[in-house]
Amino acid sequence: MKGDRIEYSEINWKYKLTKTYTISTPILGCNGANSYLYIGKDGSLTIYRGYAWNGANVIRDTEHNMRASLVHDSLYQLIGLGIVPPNYKKEADQVFYDIMLEDEENQVFAKICYEAVRKFGGSSCVPGSKDKKVFTAP
Repeated sequence: MKGDRIEYSEINWKYKLTKTYTISTPILGCNGANSYLYIGKDGSLTIYRGYAWNGANVIRDTEHNMRASLVHDSLYQLIGLGIVPPNYKKEADQVFYDIMLEDEENQVFAKICYEAVRKFGGSSCVPGSKDKKVFTAP
């Protein structure tokens, strides 16, 4: 019996959310969703159980940056999907910084991380930037 070809892509996610998480953000006026993310016009961001992300990209993952990386990756993904306009990148980066401070990250280190995402994070939230090459088999 010969079936249709399958399509698949490689993934590089390290973490999967086991409980839905909601947070208020300063990103107002947007309204949209995909299977794992929802942002409301009031700035509320809901990240649904099962969402996968890769943690911090340049620094070691710790309890002081895990929540920040989750929310930041989610916001960048919403920008990349066109649900949130790209001009909200600065707000997404500020949320990353603010959460690290709330979660007791060292202020100097949090500022260095913030400056890094401000300077180098732009390519991660361009539409299609997270798309992986699709392979087929057999």
